[in-house]
Amino acid sequence: MEDFLKVGIITSTHGIKGEVKVYPTTDDARRFKKLTEVLLEKDGQMIALQIESVKFFKQMVILKFKGLDSINNVERYRQKELYVARENAVPLGRNEYFIADLIGLKALDEEEKELGVLEEVIQTGANDVYVIKTRDGRELLLPAIRQCILAVNVEDGFIRVHILDGLLD
Repeated sequence: MEDFLKVGIITSTHGIKGEVKVYPTTDDARRFKKLTEVLLEKDGQMIALQIESVKFFKQMVILKFKGLDSINNVERYRQKELYVARENAVPLGRNEYFIADLIGLKALDEEEKELGVLEEVIQTGANDVYVIKTRDGRELLLPAIRQCILAVNVEDGFIRVHILDGLLD
């Protein structure tokens, strides 16, 4: 399991007083209101940035970090990813998982036969779609619905799936 979870990407600066525009990669951008700090990878190390203020503009989050009070201070953080430590992440509900924990899980069919590896999760409006790279190199797109995803076991590293007719043809 990942120790850090990505919550956003700094896309650009906002104004001249040290604010940045962040594209949220979390389900609910309003979660930024509850965060006191985020982590940013710099030179191979995670550095903590204390959040001073949070605003919202369209689908973006505008963040102001403590001690970074000019555009010159934040310019170098463009296109950097923001993370939270797992212990500071929003608690998950029943049958909810962090995408970072799903990537790399083995996909097993109903008879426990290994189909491949969960390679990507595509987030759509209706439901997520799991991209499974099969053992023979094909891609299997499975909707993340109860009829297809029978079990998820992050600790043991697998998901059990049912393939609807026509999905593997």
